[in-house]
Amino acid sequence: MMDELVKYYPYINNRNIHITGTPQFEAHYDASLLITKEDFFEQHNLDLQKKYVCFSGDDITTSPDDPQYLEDLAKAVQTLNARGLDLGIIFRRCPVDFSGRYQTIVDTYPEIIKEISPLWEKQGDSWNTILPTKADVALQVNTVHHSIALINLGSTMVFDAVTHNKPCFYINYDVENKNVEDWSTENIYKYVHFRSMPSSKSVIWLNSKSEIANKIASLLNNEDEEVTANVRAWFSVINEAPADKASERIWNSINLIC
Repeated sequence: MMDELVKYYPYINNRNIHITGTPQFEAHYDASLLITKEDFFEQHNLDLQKKYVCFSGDDITTSPDDPQYLEDLAKAVQTLNARGLDLGIIFRRCPVDFSGRYQTIVDTYPEIIKEISPLWEKQGDSWNTILPTKADVALQVNTVHHSIALINLGSTMVFDAVTHNKPCFYINYDVENKNVEDWSTENIYKYVHFRSMPSSKSVIWLNSKSEIANKIASLLNNEDEEVTANVRAWFSVINEAPADKASERIWNSINLIC
């Protein structure tokens, strides 16, 4: 991180740079935020007999075809349930996406998809004035904790997942009828933070919609255990350890600077 900063701002003295890590994931280490599975399922009208995967939505720029990916997942879950499994999908949209672009899919699969919307509040009309609340911190922690896995396209939610020892699936294919012709998942995974993966097996890759059902079934059969170990190694690359002490390190660094 220091090397990156100096590369772009060479006039900053190295001695004046303090690496603290981000407090983004600290809440996941706060056991007081957790509620029981029974309470969480009752609050959000979930079926206690089902296991849920969480589809964490992306913003429309990052993933313009996100609703299609949600439908592909819903169809895969339908296939698995027809084989005798009992699965569902928790849909957590991108917190700054207040569009209705998913509504048709959610309405088409009401027995499979249960939407648990982020508790962010609009303070203005632009995306960067939609701000999180304390209530959403607890909601996100419990959503991850009570899901068996997360599925998304290149989201940092992979690191939220690993704090609860849950694997993450990364969507890695383009839909047939794209909304933006020159958009591709191939471009997304060229971003610099994906280059820091110590192993490509840090996530479970979904390289086509036809793979989704079988790869979820493999997860349920504990055939992807190495993924959690690999993503922990990745987490240690992108964030300072221990991850639950970032705020403390920030304040200590501020004290040193002042």
